[in-house]
Amino acid sequence: MLPWAVAAIALVAIIAMLAGQRFGQRPAAAGAPGGPGAATDSGAPVAPFAGAAGAAGGTQAPDISNMTPTQRAIALYNLVMSMHERGSDSAQTFAPMAIRAYQMIDSLSLDDRYDMGRIAAIGGNEPMAKAQSDTILAAHPNHLLGLILAANAAHMRHDSASERTFQQRLVAAAPAERAKPLPEYTEHANDITVALDQARGR
Repeated sequence: MLPWAVAAIALVAIIAMLAGQRFGQRPAAAGAPGGPGAATDSGAPVAPFAGAAGAAGGTQAPDISNMTPTQRAIALYNLVMSMHERGSDSAQTFAPMAIRAYQMIDSLSLDDRYDMGRIAAIGGNEPMAKAQSDTILAAHPNHLLGLILAANAAHMRHDSASERTFQQRLVAAAPAERAKPLPEYTEHANDITVALDQARGR
C-alpha cells in the first residue's frame, strides 16, 4: 500500500504546484543563490545554494499512477524546490515526503543522492545531507555535486574549517570535472556556478 499512498500524496502535491503556476507563480529553472547564512523558516541553517529543476508546465496534473518511483520523486523535488525559492514554509512540510519518495527508488544515482541531500538541507536534516554527500564522494571523490553538498552540510553544523576545505576541493576539481559530459552537471549547472562563485568569494 505504501507506493500508492505516496502516489496519492504526490498527486496532491503536483496539483498544488500546478495551481501555483496557474496563478502566476511558476518556479524558475534556476533561482538566485542563498547566502552562507541562509536559514529555513524553522531557523535551521540551509544550503548556501539555490535553484531548482523547472517544473513541468501545463494545467492538468499528470496521471501519477503510471509514474515510476523516480518520476514521483522528481515531481516532489520540483515542488519542494519551487516552494523554497518562493520562501514558503511549506517546503519543510513536503521535504520528508519527498525524501521518502527517493527512498523508494531501487537504485539511487549520484544525482538522486544530491537531490535527497538538497531536500534534507531544506528540511534542516544535516545528518542526512552529510550522509548523501559522503556516499557521492565515496563513489567519486571529485564529484562537484558531492563537494557542494559536503560544504553545505559542514555549513549547517557550523564547521567552517571543513566547509572551506570542501570549497577549496570544489574549486580545484571544477575545470576537469566540468569538462566531463555528466548529465547531472548539466541539470545542476546553476548550483555549480553559484557554489563556485561563493567558494571564490564573489
